[in-house]
Amino acid sequence: MLAFVALFAGTGAGLARLGWRVPDIAAGSAGLHGPLMICGFFGTVIALERAVAIGRRWAYAGPLAAGAGAVAALAGSTAAGAWLFVAGSAVLLAGSVDIWRRQPAMFTFTLALGAACWTAGCLLWANGADLSRAVPWWLAFLVLTIAGERLELSRLLPPSPKARRVFAGLLAVVVLGLATGSVAPPGDAPLAADRVFGDRLFAAGLLAIAGWLLKQDIARRTVRGKGLTRYIAICLLAGYGWLAVGGAVALVGGGFDPGSPGRDAALHALALGFVFSMVFGHAPIIFPAVLRVAVPYQAWFYLPLMLLHGSLALRLAGDAAASSELVRAGALINGAALLAFVMATAAAVLRGRFGSAAERSRR
Repeated sequence: MLAFVALFAGTGAGLARLGWRVPDIAAGSAGLHGPLMICGFFGTVIALERAVAIGRRWAYAGPLAAGAGAVAALAGSTAAGAWLFVAGSAVLLAGSVDIWRRQPAMFTFTLALGAACWTAGCLLWANGADLSRAVPWWLAFLVLTIAGERLELSRLLPPSPKARRVFAGLLAVVVLGLATGSVAPPGDAPLAADRVFGDRLFAAGLLAIAGWLLKQDIARRTVRGKGLTRYIAICLLAGYGWLAVGGAVALVGGGFDPGSPGRDAALHALALGFVFSMVFGHAPIIFPAVLRVAVPYQAWFYLPLMLLHGSLALRLAGDAAASSELVRAGALINGAALLAFVMATAAAVLRGRFGSAAERSRR
């Protein structure tokens, strides 16, 4: 529940930043759009998923702290919220490292590295760093978590030893870029070149990871299937496309500092296009495991997916044309796509539950 509070408040905060009228609680949190969406929503959901997988009571402190951080931030206690996010991310990191120690593998290491990136970003923000310096670390948290989960779900073609070495090298590039980009706050001229170089190195790593995943993922084959199999494959392939777009735009546009030409396009290609496409695709698999509810596939799942990608394309077109109206329209439909996804998922759960009950009664 706390995660969905963060999702709706964060979405409203993003719309408020673009001038749309939203409820006061969201409008008052316009500057917290990123923390609410990444730490409050995704952090809580990912930490909950990992806690379920670990099966230990202490692991549930992670999602609880992250959700509480979102509530604290919404209540005006930004500093308390930031440190609660640190606590939530630290619990996730501890659990992820524990899993890696017990099961050494590429996917467990990648998941642990992703959790470490979330913790690093939260520590930067809680200690007073500009929010723009925490965001790349948070994006890495999401990208590496998804990459690790794709490996964990065994839906990748078995990578060759060379492919594994390449992937390990790409992880090193991402971390090196993040570290280099964090050496100075925005406006520190002597180190500004290092910061931009770090952002571009990070972006190049994301672009290369997109290519690696696209080459290795079995979705290239399963997209020819039917039903849920095809739907998931389409979500994955579209997501990899947006990951490549986001990396390329950040690489060319100068990184993630406020004022960088491609910042808005890069951030939303990554966070909306890539991450939410993966959420849409994995929801029928993840939700049953985490929430203990069945999410049977429905053809209407494609409606939110089309809204998401169409509106994001509109938004990026607005960025390219310097048209605030297109950006605002795209953002509004982005929000509608997320709402449609929640409604479509809820409808599928209800249909599965009552449909199964009706079928049993007929027997």
